Amino acid sequence: MMPDDISRLDSLPHAHGGPAGTGLLRAAPEDFEVEEVAGFAPDGEGQHVLLWVQKRNANTDWLAGQLARFAGVKRRDVGYAGLKDRRALTRQWFSVDLAGRDAPDWSALAIEGVTVLRAERHRRKLRRGALAGNRFRIVVREVAADPDILGARLEAVRHRGVPNYFGAQRFGRDGGNLQAAEAMFRGRRVRDRHQRGLYLSAARAWLFNEILAIRITAGNWNRPLAGEVMMLAGSRSHFLVEETDAAIRQRLDAFDIHPSGPLWGRGELPTRSEARALEAGLPERHPIFCTGLEQAGLEQERRPLRLPVPDLQWSHDPDAGTLTLTFSLPAGAYATTVLREIIEVR
Repeated sequence: MMPDDISRLDSLPHAHGGPAGTGLLRAAPEDFEVEEVAGFAPDGEGQHVLLWVQKRNANTDWLAGQLARFAGVKRRDVGYAGLKDRRALTRQWFSVDLAGRDAPDWSALAIEGVTVLRAERHRRKLRRGALAGNRFRIVVREVAADPDILGARLEAVRHRGVPNYFGAQRFGRDGGNLQAAEAMFRGRRVRDRHQRGLYLSAARAWLFNEILAIRITAGNWNRPLAGEVMMLAGSRSHFLVEETDAAIRQRLDAFDIHPSGPLWGRGELPTRSEARALEAGLPERHPIFCTGLEQAGLEQERRPLRLPVPDLQWSHDPDAGTLTLTFSLPAGAYATTVLREIIEVR
């Protein structure tokens, strides 16, 4: 059985000494602003329309259903690249399949907090994951922190990056997706493909976070072990490093490559020596999850252990008690994993 609190970020070790203070997050939706960085460009023609939508206090999947209703199409005809926070101000793309239909007047969409900013024709439905990343602007209020300690922590994050933890969102409310994954692996049938995918992803993410937590505690999350598999920045490509030399250290310091951890599945671990010894212990510690992922047909994959934040900028006003952060992250990374290294928020 898994520990009850392992899905919570506050149960996992920090890399830079822990948060420098406390503060209040999401006092208003505008305090958490997210904008998609698309991994595509509109084609300008085709049966689909791409909608660049700003939403406030709205759930992405719920909004997709509202767009389908407004356009007179089925829910499955609406796509999006990624889920965005509900209590936030976000801008993201949706696609609507209008095959054989005239486009509605998108300016007439009457949903509180929702505005269609652009509409462009496109040949293909927008699929999950079709993103380069996201840009964030986050305002933390009621900040209680020593300015010098806070400044040092921010500098550490900008120059050294943060652990690339999966955020608590991946695990569901109170770790519900993990509990459902365990029940599924023990024989409970899950017919809904979307739900099944959420549970498999949660199990994989939890195992990755455990390996990363172990390496943070050991102080080697951002440097290669013997037999390490390194990942190229911005790519899924990886390669084995039997011994670390000056060239590898230089590329590591330049954030060109990163140590990696397993996204569990079928097949042989690509690591060797010390790195493999650490990762090979997962099936013994968590046989239900590892066996379940393998039987579900997932293959071994890798994820970087380190998340660079080189464009992190900040403004701290001690008198007003506010800290404003701006930064960009690649797809699959979580703003909460950056924030937790800087300040503890409620």
